[in-house]
Amino acid sequence: MKFPWIKAIVCGVSLFSSAALAEPPNIVLIIADDQAWDDSSPYGHPSLPTPNLARMADGGMKFEQGFVTISSCSPSRASIITGQYPTTTDADELHWAVPKEKITFVEKLKEHGYWTGAAGKWHLGDAMKDRFNKVVEVDTSGFQLPSGEAAKAGKFTETLSGEAQSGCADWIDLMQARDEEKPFFLWLAALDPHRPYHPGIVPNPSTKEMVQLPPYHPNDPEVIKDYQLYYDEIIRLDKYVGLVMDELEKQGVAENTLIIYISDNGRPFPRDKTTLYDSGMRTPFLVHWPKQVKAGSVCKEVVSTVDIARTCLDVAGVKTIGENFKGQSFYPQLKNPATPGRKYAFAEKNWHDYEDHTRAVRGKRYKYIRNYYNDLPLTPSADSVRGLTYNALKALRKEGKLTKPQEACFIAPRPAEELYDTKVDPFETNNLIADSKLAEELTKMRAALKQWELENDDAPSELRTADEFTRDTGLPTDARVRPRRSKAEMVENGLTAP
Repeated sequence: MKFPWIKAIVCGVSLFSSAALAEPPNIVLIIADDQAWDDSSPYGHPSLPTPNLARMADGGMKFEQGFVTISSCSPSRASIITGQYPTTTDADELHWAVPKEKITFVEKLKEHGYWTGAAGKWHLGDAMKDRFNKVVEVDTSGFQLPSGEAAKAGKFTETLSGEAQSGCADWIDLMQARDEEKPFFLWLAALDPHRPYHPGIVPNPSTKEMVQLPPYHPNDPEVIKDYQLYYDEIIRLDKYVGLVMDELEKQGVAENTLIIYISDNGRPFPRDKTTLYDSGMRTPFLVHWPKQVKAGSVCKEVVSTVDIARTCLDVAGVKTIGENFKGQSFYPQLKNPATPGRKYAFAEKNWHDYEDHTRAVRGKRYKYIRNYYNDLPLTPSADSVRGLTYNALKALRKEGKLTKPQEACFIAPRPAEELYDTKVDPFETNNLIADSKLAEELTKMRAALKQWELENDDAPSELRTADEFTRDTGLPTDARVRPRRSKAEMVENGLTAP
């Protein structure tokens, strides 16, 4: 047969479109680890130097309304690779591996001629490794939790040193190891700017004058120091973004390579990471693709990281049949940023060191949050509890020196519902849930959440899982938590708490 691809289509096998067959684009997904959306120069930070993120934005497109599906590392990555919301991935809790039976967009690219590679933080589980031609993995979290007296004393032993702590040290080697006869997809996952932090990792460390504090973090020397260390890791990560872009140019493939830059969740500080405020669920979302995307363009449409799977398949010309990818492609926005997109982004909070069950609906302006376990305080992740900022908050609270927004992590019960106007209140400190003028908007967002929960078979569990760390110190408890077991088995083995 002169055109064998016609027979393949008749047989129901999805292939590249004829245009994509001529020159399918390469795709590079860069994932920061715990970077807030606005902690970079493209998103308005006046003093944090991120020239290579600026290079991406200036040469490509900046999405102003990008959101993750969950403000928690491994569930966020599981959502991205499967194109599903965390609650349907069976990997919706911290450190749960993605089950082998899950279909990913990566294997679909691989099946259709792409060479696929991953380097850096893995955090997906062993079953996902065969979706890639090559995986260069660093330690899942950058440190290991010891047992016994060392853990109780708070001695957390790191397994990485030097540039390996960035999670980016193997990126260029992977790029150079690819099959040059095939288009490629790369999953480049940093450890920066995840805790723990290390002084002196960049030639020109951040200064205290560079730090921009949100109103819920006090202007305290320890808090400022914490931010400086966090900024330094962003600066180091930005360097590696530049090295990736340089390598693409050296290989002569930059013009037709789509680079997507996101973070898996927000800033690893109290009231940020693991929350569904914008500082937890809003992400930098940059796209660079000289052949297709107009330089310096800006998209104001809502986009979610659950959309990445469909978009990568779309731009590669891969048509899928029967796979449960729940996002929607933002390829139309890449061609024309004014093209209408999704109305809402949806996000979850599940168990992450501490128990919780929270859901959020985010439109272009308003945010609705439903706290199902509102009797629990808004305790941050355990590494943040052990950090400088949280300890400063505790000390200042004892002295009665915190403002109401600064006390947010200690308050219980929390409101069962929250509603924010992010245009006039970008830090989400004024809950408008009782504002009669927004009653219609509230009704719409409640209905949107209910529909999303029905579609995803999502509901809070009647059982609760014990905290793995103490909420005051961040040190390990004696509880055994979060194995992959049925609820009945968890009850039988004493793994739940009331």
